[in-house]
Amino acid sequence: MAFELTEEQEQLRRTVAKFAEKELAPIAADADEKGEFHREIYEKLAVLGLLGIPCPEKYGGAGLDYSTYILVIEEIAKHCLATAVGLAVQGLPQIMIGSFGTEEQKMTYLAPLASGKKLGAFALTEPNVGSDPANLATT
Repeated sequence: MAFELTEEQEQLRRTVAKFAEKELAPIAADADEKGEFHREIYEKLAVLGLLGIPCPEKYGGAGLDYSTYILVIEEIAKHCLATAVGLAVQGLPQIMIGSFGTEEQKMTYLAPLASGKKLGAFALTEPNVGSDPANLATT
């Protein structure tokens, strides 16, 4: 299957690549070594509209497709894996609430997540399997 980026995706890829090289590359190793979370990086990602990629426009997000979301995460990961994982985790609640939440939940949570006013998270653990989703026993 041939996969070609659209003109908009390529433009976004270049923008994110420049951002990652300028903002993430200089701090990534030190942040990893010290285990630091750089909130200001997420504020900059928010300004670029990158925190709300999987969130529908109706709720304040970018409403972009998953291919574009993956493209952005990949470009960020080239310079800082921790930030890329954080961006992916930021999107998970948006995807879940957007797909399965009530209208009230969508109105309450999606815009703050997409704008970076709130940071998203998720938890996955069980007493006997830790965070191994393939062996979850919960129903």
